[in-house]
Amino acid sequence: MNLLEKGIALFSPGWASTRAKHRNLVNAYEAASPSRLHKAKKETQSADNAVFAGGVSLREQARWLDENHDIVIGILDKLEERVVGARGIQIEPQPLTFDGKLHEAFASTLSTWWSEWSIRPEVTGQYTRAEMERMLLRSALRDGEVFEQLVRGPVAGLNHATKIQLSIEMLEADFVPFTESLSESTQVQQGIEINSWGRPVAYSVYKYHPASTVRMTSGAKRVRAENMLHLAMRKRLHQKRGVSLLHGVITRLADIKDYEESERVAARIAAALGFYIKRGDAASWEQGDEQDEETKNRLFDISPGMIFDGLKPGEDLGMVESNRPNVHLYEFRNSQLRAVAGGTRSSYSSIARDYNGTYSSQRQELVEGFEGYNVLQNWFVGQHSRPIYRSWIDMFKLSGIPIPDDVDPASLYNAIYLGPVMPWIDPVKEALAWKAIVRGGAGTESEWIRARGQSTQEVRRQRLREIEYNREQGLIFDSDAANDSGAKSNELSDDDDEPPKKNKPD
Repeated sequence: MNLLEKGIALFSPGWASTRAKHRNLVNAYEAASPSRLHKAKKETQSADNAVFAGGVSLREQARWLDENHDIVIGILDKLEERVVGARGIQIEPQPLTFDGKLHEAFASTLSTWWSEWSIRPEVTGQYTRAEMERMLLRSALRDGEVFEQLVRGPVAGLNHATKIQLSIEMLEADFVPFTESLSESTQVQQGIEINSWGRPVAYSVYKYHPASTVRMTSGAKRVRAENMLHLAMRKRLHQKRGVSLLHGVITRLADIKDYEESERVAARIAAALGFYIKRGDAASWEQGDEQDEETKNRLFDISPGMIFDGLKPGEDLGMVESNRPNVHLYEFRNSQLRAVAGGTRSSYSSIARDYNGTYSSQRQELVEGFEGYNVLQNWFVGQHSRPIYRSWIDMFKLSGIPIPDDVDPASLYNAIYLGPVMPWIDPVKEALAWKAIVRGGAGTESEWIRARGQSTQEVRRQRLREIEYNREQGLIFDSDAANDSGAKSNELSDDDDEPPKKNKPD
Protein backbone atom coordinates (compact mmCIF):
# COMPACT_ATOMS: atom_id res chain seq x y z
CA MET A 1 0.00 0.00 0.00
CA ASN A 2 1.07 3.56 -0.59
CA LEU A 3 0.73 6.38 1.99
CA LEU A 4 -2.80 7.30 0.87
CA GLU A 5 -4.04 3.72 1.17
CA LYS A 6 -2.41 3.36 4.57
CA GLY A 7 -4.27 6.48 5.71
CA ILE A 8 -7.57 5.11 4.38
CA ALA A 9 -6.90 1.82 6.12
CA LEU A 10 -7.10 3.59 9.52
CA PHE A 11 -10.79 4.29 8.90
CA SER A 12 -11.81 1.65 6.31
CA PRO A 13 -9.44 -1.33 5.90
CA GLY A 14 -11.74 -3.00 3.31
CA TRP A 15 -11.80 0.07 1.10
CA ALA A 16 -8.00 0.41 1.28
CA SER A 17 -7.50 -3.26 0.43
CA THR A 18 -9.87 -3.10 -2.56
CA ARG A 19 -8.21 0.07 -3.81
CA ALA A 20 -4.74 -1.50 -3.61
CA LYS A 21 -5.96 -4.63 -5.39
CA HIS A 22 -7.47 -2.74 -8.32
CA ARG A 23 -4.44 -0.47 -8.59
CA ASN A 24 -2.21 -3.52 -8.99
CA LEU A 25 -4.49 -4.89 -11.69
CA VAL A 26 -4.31 -1.63 -13.61
CA ASN A 27 -0.50 -1.60 -13.39
CA ALA A 28 -0.13 -5.25 -14.51
CA TYR A 29 0.59 -6.34 -18.09
CA GLU A 30 -2.45 -5.80 -20.28
CA ALA A 31 -1.84 -9.12 -22.07
CA ALA A 32 -2.01 -10.98 -18.74
CA SER A 33 -5.57 -9.80 -18.06
CA PRO A 34 -8.33 -11.78 -19.84
CA SER A 35 -11.11 -9.70 -21.33
CA ARG A 36 -13.93 -9.94 -23.82
CA LEU A 37 -11.51 -9.21 -26.66
CA HIS A 38 -8.52 -11.10 -25.24
CA LYS A 39 -9.03 -14.67 -24.06
CA ALA A 40 -5.48 -15.04 -22.71
CA LYS A 41 -5.18 -18.77 -23.33
CA LYS A 42 -2.51 -20.44 -21.23
CA GLU A 43 -0.34 -23.55 -21.25
CA THR A 44 0.27 -24.78 -17.72
CA GLN A 45 1.35 -28.35 -18.45
CA SER A 46 4.91 -29.58 -18.43
CA ALA A 47 6.59 -30.23 -21.77
CA ASP A 48 6.24 -34.00 -21.41
CA ASN A 49 2.57 -33.81 -20.44
CA ALA A 50 1.79 -31.52 -23.37
CA VAL A 51 3.42 -33.92 -25.84
CA PHE A 52 1.82 -36.91 -24.15
CA ALA A 53 -1.62 -35.34 -24.53
CA GLY A 54 -1.33 -34.22 -28.16
CA GLY A 55 1.77 -35.76 -29.70
CA VAL A 56 0.11 -38.83 -31.18
CA SER A 57 -2.80 -36.83 -32.63
CA LEU A 58 -0.45 -34.28 -34.22
CA ARG A 59 1.65 -37.07 -35.66
CA GLU A 60 -1.33 -38.83 -37.21
CA GLN A 61 -2.74 -35.60 -38.66
CA ALA A 62 0.63 -34.70 -40.15
CA ARG A 63 0.89 -38.14 -41.75
CA TRP A 64 -2.55 -37.78 -43.30
CA LEU A 65 -1.63 -34.40 -44.72
CA ASP A 66 1.63 -35.83 -46.09
CA GLU A 67 -0.41 -38.47 -47.90
CA ASN A 68 -3.21 -36.26 -49.21
CA HIS A 69 -2.19 -32.58 -49.27
CA ASP A 70 0.04 -31.39 -52.10
CA ILE A 71 1.28 -28.35 -50.14
CA VAL A 72 2.51 -30.49 -47.24
CA ILE A 73 4.12 -32.92 -49.66
CA GLY A 74 5.90 -29.99 -51.29
CA ILE A 75 7.06 -28.58 -47.92
CA LEU A 76 8.59 -31.86 -46.80
CA ASP A 77 10.10 -32.53 -50.24
CA LYS A 78 11.77 -29.13 -50.24
CA LEU A 79 13.11 -29.63 -46.71
CA GLU A 80 14.58 -32.95 -47.84
CA GLU A 81 16.27 -31.23 -50.77
CA ARG A 82 17.65 -28.34 -48.74
CA VAL A 83 18.68 -30.17 -45.55
CA VAL A 84 19.94 -33.55 -46.81
CA GLY A 85 19.95 -33.26 -50.58
CA ALA A 86 20.17 -35.81 -53.35
CA ARG A 87 23.52 -37.24 -52.20
CA GLY A 88 22.90 -37.09 -48.47
CA ILE A 89 25.22 -35.46 -45.95
CA GLN A 90 28.69 -35.68 -47.48
CA ILE A 91 31.50 -36.55 -45.05
CA GLU A 92 35.16 -35.78 -45.69
CA PRO A 93 37.42 -37.68 -43.27
CA GLN A 94 40.21 -35.54 -41.83
CA PRO A 95 42.74 -37.86 -40.12
CA LEU A 96 45.93 -36.08 -39.10
CA THR A 97 49.52 -37.07 -38.73
CA PHE A 98 51.32 -36.53 -35.43
CA ASP A 99 52.62 -33.17 -36.70
CA GLY A 100 49.08 -31.94 -37.33
CA LYS A 101 48.97 -32.29 -41.14
CA LEU A 102 46.21 -34.00 -43.09
CA HIS A 103 47.04 -37.63 -43.86
CA GLU A 104 45.71 -37.57 -47.41
CA ALA A 105 46.39 -41.22 -48.23
CA PHE A 106 44.50 -42.56 -45.22
CA ALA A 107 41.74 -39.96 -45.72
CA SER A 108 41.28 -41.36 -49.21
CA THR A 109 41.14 -44.90 -47.75
CA LEU A 110 38.45 -43.90 -45.25
CA SER A 111 36.45 -42.16 -47.99
CA THR A 112 36.59 -45.29 -50.14
CA TRP A 113 35.35 -47.57 -47.36
CA TRP A 114 32.71 -45.04 -46.31
CA SER A 115 31.38 -44.82 -49.87
CA GLU A 116 31.23 -48.60 -50.06
CA TRP A 117 29.36 -48.83 -46.74
CA SER A 118 26.94 -46.09 -47.86
CA ILE A 119 25.56 -48.31 -50.63
CA ARG A 120 23.57 -50.50 -48.20
CA PRO A 121 23.94 -49.19 -44.65
CA GLU A 122 20.65 -50.32 -43.09
CA VAL A 123 19.40 -53.71 -41.98
CA THR A 124 16.84 -54.31 -44.74
CA GLY A 125 19.32 -53.60 -47.54
CA GLN A 126 16.68 -51.62 -49.45
CA TYR A 127 18.04 -48.09 -49.18
CA THR A 128 21.26 -46.27 -49.87
CA ARG A 129 22.61 -43.91 -47.23
CA ALA A 130 21.21 -40.87 -49.07
CA GLU A 131 17.75 -42.47 -49.29
CA MET A 132 17.94 -43.52 -45.65
CA GLU A 133 18.82 -40.01 -44.51
CA ARG A 134 16.03 -38.42 -46.53
CA MET A 135 13.47 -40.85 -45.06
CA LEU A 136 14.78 -40.31 -41.54
CA LEU A 137 14.61 -36.54 -41.94
CA ARG A 138 11.09 -36.65 -43.38
CA SER A 139 9.87 -38.90 -40.58
CA ALA A 140 11.48 -36.73 -37.91
CA LEU A 141 10.00 -33.51 -39.31
CA ARG A 142 6.55 -34.93 -40.00
CA ASP A 143 6.13 -37.17 -36.95
CA GLY A 144 8.26 -35.10 -34.60
CA GLU A 145 10.79 -37.86 -33.98
CA VAL A 146 12.38 -41.00 -35.33
CA PHE A 147 14.62 -43.66 -33.79
CA GLU A 148 17.68 -45.52 -35.09
CA GLN A 149 19.14 -48.64 -33.55
CA LEU A 150 22.87 -49.20 -34.13
CA VAL A 151 23.39 -52.89 -34.82
CA ARG A 152 27.06 -53.71 -34.28
CA GLY A 153 29.05 -56.89 -34.80
CA PRO A 154 27.80 -60.37 -35.68
CA VAL A 155 24.02 -60.70 -35.29
CA ALA A 156 21.98 -63.80 -36.10
CA GLY A 157 20.20 -63.48 -39.43
CA LEU A 158 21.88 -60.18 -40.37
CA ASN A 159 24.54 -59.83 -43.05
CA HIS A 160 26.44 -56.56 -42.89
CA ALA A 161 27.10 -54.97 -46.29
CA THR A 162 30.89 -54.59 -45.79
CA LYS A 163 33.71 -55.65 -43.48
CA ILE A 164 32.71 -52.75 -41.22
CA GLN A 165 30.06 -54.55 -39.19
CA LEU A 166 27.62 -51.72 -38.56
CA SER A 167 24.02 -51.52 -39.76
CA ILE A 168 21.17 -49.13 -38.99
CA GLU A 169 17.64 -50.14 -38.06
CA MET A 170 15.20 -47.31 -38.75
CA LEU A 171 12.23 -47.13 -36.39
CA GLU A 172 9.20 -44.87 -36.63
CA ALA A 173 7.99 -43.07 -33.53
CA ASP A 174 5.24 -45.70 -33.04
CA PHE A 175 7.84 -48.31 -32.11
CA VAL A 176 8.53 -46.52 -28.80
CA PRO A 177 5.20 -46.37 -26.92
CA PHE A 178 4.06 -43.48 -24.74
CA THR A 179 4.11 -45.65 -21.61
CA GLU A 180 4.20 -44.03 -18.21
CA SER A 181 6.18 -45.38 -15.27
CA LEU A 182 4.28 -47.80 -13.02
CA SER A 183 6.23 -46.63 -9.99
CA GLU A 184 8.71 -43.94 -9.15
CA SER A 185 11.56 -46.45 -8.95
CA THR A 186 11.32 -47.55 -12.58
CA GLN A 187 12.04 -44.04 -13.97
CA VAL A 188 10.37 -44.86 -17.31
CA GLN A 189 8.72 -41.85 -18.89
CA GLN A 190 6.97 -42.09 -22.25
CA GLY A 191 8.87 -45.23 -23.20
CA ILE A 192 12.29 -43.83 -22.22
CA GLU A 193 14.15 -45.04 -19.15
CA ILE A 194 16.10 -42.19 -17.55
CA ASN A 195 18.44 -41.75 -14.62
CA SER A 196 18.14 -39.23 -11.80
CA TRP A 197 19.61 -36.48 -14.03
CA GLY A 198 17.14 -37.06 -16.84
CA ARG A 199 19.67 -38.72 -19.17
CA PRO A 200 18.21 -41.58 -21.26
CA VAL A 201 19.50 -44.97 -20.16
CA ALA A 202 17.40 -47.30 -22.31
CA TYR A 203 14.35 -47.36 -24.60
CA SER A 204 11.34 -49.64 -24.63
CA VAL A 205 10.90 -50.68 -28.26
CA TYR A 206 8.25 -52.80 -29.95
CA LYS A 207 9.62 -55.66 -32.05
CA TYR A 208 6.98 -54.98 -34.72
CA HIS A 209 4.85 -51.99 -35.61
CA PRO A 210 1.89 -51.91 -33.21
CA ALA A 211 -0.57 -51.25 -36.06
CA SER A 212 0.82 -53.97 -38.34
CA THR A 213 -1.73 -56.53 -39.55
CA VAL A 214 0.96 -59.10 -40.24
CA ARG A 215 1.87 -59.57 -36.58
CA MET A 216 -1.08 -59.50 -34.23
CA THR A 217 1.15 -59.33 -31.15
CA SER A 218 4.07 -57.02 -30.70
CA GLY A 219 6.35 -57.72 -27.78
CA ALA A 220 8.71 -55.06 -26.46
CA LYS A 221 12.46 -55.17 -26.01
CA ARG A 222 14.87 -53.02 -24.05
CA VAL A 223 17.49 -51.19 -26.10
CA ARG A 224 20.32 -49.44 -24.29
CA ALA A 225 20.82 -45.75 -25.01
CA GLU A 226 24.32 -46.21 -26.47
CA ASN A 227 22.75 -48.33 -29.22
CA MET A 228 19.92 -45.93 -30.02
CA LEU A 229 19.77 -42.55 -31.75
CA HIS A 230 16.73 -40.35 -31.14
CA LEU A 231 16.08 -37.54 -33.62
CA ALA A 232 13.42 -35.43 -31.93
CA MET A 233 11.98 -31.99 -32.72
CA ARG A 234 11.94 -30.48 -29.24
CA LYS A 235 10.43 -27.08 -28.48
CA ARG A 236 10.81 -26.91 -24.70
CA LEU A 237 13.33 -27.83 -22.05
CA HIS A 238 12.91 -31.21 -20.30
CA GLN A 239 10.97 -32.51 -23.31
CA LYS A 240 11.73 -36.17 -24.00
CA ARG A 241 9.56 -36.92 -27.04
CA GLY A 242 9.38 -34.82 -30.17
CA VAL A 243 6.53 -32.86 -31.69
CA SER A 244 5.73 -32.48 -35.39
CA LEU A 245 7.22 -29.53 -37.26
CA LEU A 246 3.70 -28.90 -38.62
CA HIS A 247 2.13 -28.62 -35.17
CA GLY A 248 1.56 -24.86 -35.43
CA VAL A 249 0.19 -24.84 -38.99
CA ILE A 250 -1.89 -28.03 -39.16
CA THR A 251 -5.18 -26.15 -38.72
CA ARG A 252 -4.23 -23.57 -41.35
CA LEU A 253 -3.16 -26.27 -43.81
CA ALA A 254 -6.39 -28.22 -43.31
CA ASP A 255 -8.41 -25.03 -43.87
CA ILE A 256 -6.49 -24.24 -47.07
CA LYS A 257 -7.19 -27.73 -48.38
CA ASP A 258 -10.92 -27.49 -47.59
CA TYR A 259 -11.18 -24.00 -49.06
CA GLU A 260 -9.41 -24.94 -52.30
CA GLU A 261 -11.57 -28.05 -52.64
CA SER A 262 -14.73 -25.96 -52.20
CA GLU A 263 -13.53 -23.50 -54.83
CA ARG A 264 -12.78 -26.33 -57.26
CA VAL A 265 -16.22 -27.88 -56.76
CA ALA A 266 -17.89 -24.49 -57.23
CA ALA A 267 -15.89 -23.88 -60.40
CA ARG A 268 -16.84 -27.31 -61.79
CA ILE A 269 -20.53 -26.66 -61.09
CA ALA A 270 -20.34 -23.23 -62.71
CA ALA A 271 -18.52 -24.64 -65.73
CA ALA A 272 -21.21 -27.30 -66.21
CA LEU A 273 -24.00 -24.70 -66.45
CA GLY A 274 -24.66 -23.25 -69.93
CA PHE A 275 -27.92 -21.33 -70.15
CA TYR A 276 -31.44 -21.48 -68.81
CA ILE A 277 -34.93 -20.90 -70.25
CA LYS A 278 -37.01 -18.37 -68.39
CA ARG A 279 -40.76 -18.81 -68.79
CA GLY A 280 -43.52 -16.29 -68.34
CA ASP A 281 -46.52 -16.53 -66.04
CA ALA A 282 -48.30 -19.81 -65.38
CA ALA A 283 -51.09 -19.03 -67.87
CA SER A 284 -48.71 -18.97 -70.84
CA TRP A 285 -47.69 -22.65 -70.78
CA GLU A 286 -49.24 -26.03 -70.08
CA GLN A 287 -48.85 -27.76 -66.73
CA GLY A 288 -49.20 -31.22 -65.22
CA ASP A 289 -50.32 -34.19 -67.29
CA GLU A 290 -51.49 -32.00 -70.14
CA GLN A 291 -47.85 -30.96 -70.87
CA ASP A 292 -46.52 -32.94 -73.86
CA GLU A 293 -43.43 -35.15 -73.66
CA GLU A 294 -41.41 -32.85 -75.91
CA THR A 295 -41.83 -29.96 -73.43
CA LYS A 296 -41.02 -32.13 -70.40
CA ASN A 297 -37.72 -33.50 -71.75
CA ARG A 298 -36.15 -30.95 -74.05
CA LEU A 299 -32.59 -31.61 -75.24
CA PHE A 300 -30.34 -29.03 -76.89
CA ASP A 301 -27.22 -29.70 -78.95
CA ILE A 302 -24.74 -26.96 -78.07
CA SER A 303 -21.96 -26.18 -80.53
CA PRO A 304 -19.74 -23.16 -81.25
CA GLY A 305 -21.56 -20.39 -83.15
CA MET A 306 -24.97 -22.05 -82.78
CA ILE A 307 -28.21 -20.13 -83.25
CA PHE A 308 -31.05 -21.19 -80.96
CA ASP A 309 -34.57 -20.48 -82.21
CA GLY A 310 -36.53 -23.12 -80.32
CA LEU A 311 -38.13 -20.86 -77.73
CA LYS A 312 -41.83 -21.28 -77.15
CA PRO A 313 -44.30 -18.45 -76.57
CA GLY A 314 -43.57 -16.70 -73.28
CA GLU A 315 -40.02 -18.11 -72.93
CA ASP A 316 -36.76 -16.20 -72.75
CA LEU A 317 -33.14 -17.39 -72.89
CA GLY A 318 -30.81 -16.49 -70.03
CA MET A 319 -27.05 -17.08 -69.73
CA VAL A 320 -25.37 -18.38 -66.56
CA GLU A 321 -22.53 -16.06 -65.58
CA SER A 322 -19.85 -17.79 -63.52
CA ASN A 323 -17.85 -15.90 -60.89
CA ARG A 324 -15.69 -18.91 -60.15
CA PRO A 325 -12.93 -19.33 -59.32
CA ASN A 326 -12.85 -16.44 -56.89
CA VAL A 327 -10.68 -13.62 -58.21
CA HIS A 328 -9.18 -13.19 -54.73
CA LEU A 329 -8.24 -16.86 -54.39
CA TYR A 330 -4.64 -16.30 -55.54
CA GLU A 331 -3.90 -13.51 -53.05
CA PHE A 332 -5.67 -15.23 -50.17
CA ARG A 333 -3.95 -18.56 -50.78
CA ASN A 334 -0.52 -16.98 -51.09
CA SER A 335 -0.98 -14.96 -47.91
CA GLN A 336 -1.82 -18.19 -46.07
CA LEU A 337 1.23 -19.89 -47.58
CA ARG A 338 3.46 -17.08 -46.31
CA ALA A 339 2.22 -17.80 -42.80
CA VAL A 340 2.81 -21.54 -43.33
CA ALA A 341 6.37 -20.83 -44.48
CA GLY A 342 7.03 -18.79 -41.36
CA GLY A 343 5.89 -21.65 -39.13
CA THR A 344 7.86 -24.43 -40.82
CA ARG A 345 11.34 -22.90 -41.39
CA SER A 346 10.57 -22.86 -45.11
CA SER A 347 10.54 -20.12 -47.73
CA TYR A 348 7.41 -18.83 -49.40
CA SER A 349 8.81 -19.09 -52.95
CA SER A 350 9.69 -22.74 -52.47
CA ILE A 351 6.26 -23.63 -51.09
CA ALA A 352 4.16 -21.60 -53.54
CA ARG A 353 6.55 -22.12 -56.48
CA ASP A 354 6.32 -18.36 -57.01
CA TYR A 355 9.69 -17.02 -58.12
CA ASN A 356 8.74 -13.52 -59.21
CA GLY A 357 11.01 -10.69 -58.21
CA THR A 358 14.35 -9.09 -58.91
CA TYR A 359 17.75 -10.69 -58.35
CA SER A 360 18.20 -8.79 -55.08
CA SER A 361 14.81 -9.76 -53.65
CA GLN A 362 15.22 -13.41 -54.64
CA ARG A 363 18.68 -13.57 -53.11
CA GLN A 364 17.51 -11.90 -49.90
CA GLU A 365 14.70 -14.42 -49.51
CA LEU A 366 17.07 -17.26 -50.34
CA VAL A 367 19.65 -16.11 -47.78
CA GLU A 368 17.03 -15.66 -45.05
CA GLY A 369 15.36 -18.95 -45.89
CA PHE A 370 18.63 -20.84 -45.87
CA GLU A 371 19.25 -19.85 -42.26
CA GLY A 372 16.28 -22.03 -41.34
CA TYR A 373 17.61 -24.86 -43.50
CA ASN A 374 21.04 -24.52 -41.85
CA VAL A 375 19.47 -24.83 -38.40
CA LEU A 376 17.77 -28.09 -39.41
CA GLN A 377 20.92 -29.25 -41.18
CA ASN A 378 23.11 -28.73 -38.10
CA TRP A 379 20.48 -30.47 -35.96
CA PHE A 380 20.42 -33.45 -38.32
CA VAL A 381 24.22 -33.67 -38.49
CA GLY A 382 24.54 -33.46 -34.72
CA GLN A 383 21.85 -36.01 -33.96
CA HIS A 384 22.43 -38.44 -36.85
CA SER A 385 25.44 -37.98 -39.14
CA ARG A 386 28.17 -37.39 -36.55
CA PRO A 387 27.12 -40.24 -34.17
CA ILE A 388 26.77 -42.59 -37.15
CA TYR A 389 30.22 -41.73 -38.50
CA ARG A 390 31.86 -42.08 -35.10
CA SER A 391 30.23 -45.48 -34.58
CA TRP A 392 31.42 -46.45 -38.07
CA ILE A 393 34.98 -45.42 -37.14
CA ASP A 394 34.78 -47.56 -33.99
CA MET A 395 33.80 -50.59 -36.05
CA PHE A 396 36.43 -49.70 -38.69
CA LYS A 397 39.13 -50.00 -36.04
CA LEU A 398 37.81 -53.48 -35.18
CA SER A 399 37.53 -54.63 -38.80
CA GLY A 400 41.20 -55.53 -39.24
CA ILE A 401 41.82 -52.93 -41.95
CA PRO A 402 45.34 -51.58 -41.35
CA ILE A 403 45.76 -48.05 -40.04
CA PRO A 404 49.09 -46.32 -40.86
CA ASP A 405 51.44 -45.89 -37.93
CA ASP A 406 51.87 -42.17 -38.59
CA VAL A 407 48.15 -41.47 -38.12
CA ASP A 408 47.25 -39.80 -34.85
CA PRO A 409 44.59 -42.07 -33.26
CA ALA A 410 42.96 -39.09 -31.57
CA SER A 411 42.19 -37.58 -34.98
CA LEU A 412 40.31 -40.55 -36.46
CA TYR A 413 36.96 -38.97 -35.60
CA ASN A 414 37.86 -35.73 -37.39
CA ALA A 415 35.61 -35.07 -40.37
CA ILE A 416 33.90 -32.28 -42.29
CA TYR A 417 30.15 -32.68 -42.73
CA LEU A 418 28.76 -31.10 -45.89
CA GLY A 419 25.08 -30.66 -46.62
CA PRO A 420 23.36 -28.92 -49.52
CA VAL A 421 24.60 -25.38 -49.98
CA MET A 422 22.72 -22.27 -51.02
CA PRO A 423 22.20 -22.41 -54.80
CA TRP A 424 23.51 -19.65 -57.03
CA ILE A 425 20.87 -17.39 -58.52
CA ASP A 426 23.32 -15.67 -60.90
CA PRO A 427 26.41 -17.89 -61.39
CA VAL A 428 28.45 -15.08 -62.99
CA LYS A 429 28.03 -12.77 -60.02
CA GLU A 430 28.56 -15.54 -57.50
CA ALA A 431 31.72 -16.80 -59.21
CA LEU A 432 33.24 -13.32 -59.46
CA ALA A 433 32.43 -12.65 -55.81
CA TRP A 434 34.13 -15.86 -54.70
CA LYS A 435 37.12 -15.11 -56.91
CA ALA A 436 37.53 -11.73 -55.26
CA ILE A 437 37.24 -13.33 -51.79
CA VAL A 438 39.90 -15.94 -52.51
CA ARG A 439 42.27 -13.47 -54.22
CA GLY A 440 41.82 -11.05 -51.33
CA GLY A 441 42.82 -13.68 -48.79
CA ALA A 442 39.44 -13.70 -47.01
CA GLY A 443 38.66 -17.27 -48.07
CA THR A 444 40.17 -20.47 -49.38
CA GLU A 445 39.74 -22.55 -52.50
CA SER A 446 38.35 -25.35 -50.34
CA GLU A 447 35.58 -23.07 -49.08
CA TRP A 448 34.79 -22.10 -52.66
CA ILE A 449 34.56 -25.75 -53.71
CA ARG A 450 32.38 -26.61 -50.72
CA ALA A 451 30.12 -23.63 -51.49
CA ARG A 452 29.26 -25.47 -54.70
CA GLY A 453 28.48 -28.64 -52.78
CA GLN A 454 31.52 -30.49 -54.10
CA SER A 455 34.23 -32.53 -52.38
CA THR A 456 37.54 -30.70 -52.26
CA GLN A 457 39.59 -33.90 -52.46
CA GLU A 458 37.70 -35.21 -55.49
CA VAL A 459 37.81 -31.88 -57.35
CA ARG A 460 41.55 -31.53 -56.78
CA ARG A 461 42.22 -35.09 -57.92
CA GLN A 462 40.26 -34.47 -61.11
CA ARG A 463 41.99 -31.13 -61.71
CA LEU A 464 45.40 -32.72 -61.24
CA ARG A 465 44.63 -35.51 -63.69
CA GLU A 466 43.29 -33.05 -66.27
CA ILE A 467 46.28 -30.70 -66.04
CA GLU A 468 48.78 -33.56 -66.24
CA TYR A 469 46.98 -35.09 -69.20
CA ASN A 470 46.76 -31.78 -71.07
CA ARG A 471 50.46 -31.09 -70.57
CA GLU A 472 51.43 -34.59 -71.67
CA GLN A 473 49.32 -34.27 -74.82
CA GLY A 474 50.43 -30.71 -75.57
CA LEU A 475 46.92 -29.30 -75.08
CA ILE A 476 46.73 -25.67 -74.00
CA PHE A 477 43.65 -24.32 -72.24
CA ASP A 478 43.27 -21.17 -70.20
CA SER A 479 41.77 -23.30 -67.37
CA ASP A 480 45.41 -23.98 -66.46
CA ALA A 481 46.77 -20.92 -64.65
CA ALA A 482 50.20 -21.58 -66.17
CA ASN A 483 48.78 -20.72 -69.59
CA ASP A 484 47.20 -17.48 -68.39
CA SER A 485 48.99 -14.53 -69.92
CA GLY A 486 47.95 -12.27 -67.10
CA ALA A 487 44.76 -10.88 -68.58
CA LYS A 488 42.71 -8.96 -66.10
CA SER A 489 39.58 -10.68 -64.86
CA ASN A 490 36.20 -9.21 -65.50
CA GLU A 491 34.95 -7.91 -62.24
CA LEU A 492 31.52 -6.48 -61.53
CA SER A 493 31.32 -2.95 -60.31
CA ASP A 494 28.90 -1.97 -57.58
CA ASP A 495 26.53 -0.27 -60.02
CA ASP A 496 26.76 -2.63 -63.00
CA ASP A 497 24.63 -5.73 -63.44
CA GLU A 498 26.83 -7.14 -66.22
CA PRO A 499 30.62 -7.54 -66.27
CA PRO A 500 32.37 -4.69 -68.13
CA LYS A 501 33.66 -5.50 -71.57
CA LYS A 502 37.38 -5.37 -72.28
CA ASN A 503 38.60 -2.44 -74.27
CA LYS A 504 39.70 -3.49 -77.71
CA PRO A 505 43.16 -2.29 -78.82
CA ASP A 506 43.24 0.50 -81.39
